[in-house]
Amino acid sequence: MSRLIIPEAEQILEKEYKCLDKGFVVLVDYMGGDESIVQAARVSYGKGTKSLTDDKGLIRYLMRHDHTTPFEMVELKFHCKMPIFVAREWIRHRTASVNEYSLRYSEPEGDFYVPELEAIGFQTKGNRQGRTEEAVPEDKGRKFQEYVREVSELALKRYQEMNEAGVARELARMFLPVNFYTRWYWKIDLHNLFHFLRLRLDQRAQHEIRVYAQKMAEITKKVAPVAYEAFEDYKLKSLNLSKLEIEALDLVLEGMEIEEACDKAGFKKGREKNEFKEKLEVLLKKERLTRP
Repeated sequence: MSRLIIPEAEQILEKEYKCLDKGFVVLVDYMGGDESIVQAARVSYGKGTKSLTDDKGLIRYLMRHDHTTPFEMVELKFHCKMPIFVAREWIRHRTASVNEYSLRYSEPEGDFYVPELEAIGFQTKGNRQGRTEEAVPEDKGRKFQEYVREVSELALKRYQEMNEAGVARELARMFLPVNFYTRWYWKIDLHNLFHFLRLRLDQRAQHEIRVYAQKMAEITKKVAPVAYEAFEDYKLKSLNLSKLEIEALDLVLEGMEIEEACDKAGFKKGREKNEFKEKLEVLLKKERLTRP
């Protein structure tokens, strides 16, 4: 059986999708697409899938009911260039095959990341690991950029001095801060890629890694458009409610005030309560649900 060729994916192979100031994402290769998901599912489910009249319906059924194995039949291989601190967030997704540029064997390319002014925010009060969407005043932002360039250029200079003095690269790399760019090849199946995108496209994800996730989402749509649409409908833009949240929602719809409903349902932590309020805001928006 010949390899599945997807014209839309072929058109973007080796195309650089620019990210941040000097980074990129490139689709190097892919294996399979929507057709591969259907093929794997029909082998697995046999006659059980005959009631689903078309491939799109089958893919959406699989996504809706968390039958994930068929999505693992599709793989994408990316070449990515990103700041080291982004890579360290990214590598926490342990479901991919990764080979990273080594600073033990090679010298740094010398590129480092300087955030745009609008990407420089204050530390958030509620989320200890995030920053505000509102940028800091321009003078503070420009000072931050100035210091980033100053420290980065000095670090690279010291690296080069030690390198020329014969100090091992594996030691000299200690001078380089985490805003220096690295690169890797990253291969992952579609099921795990969807999990990565669900987390990293979220507004609470760090801005820089979200930029990469957005480009990878564009690429994924080309490789498996039907599967991506199902992912977007049933996972990315859906809401999951816990037992406590369902109980609180019932009370709110019965006319109880939100704070009282949260207390009666048994919410213990402020963060959990705030997350429920965010979901409630989405549910009640544009009168999707109306309170009595």
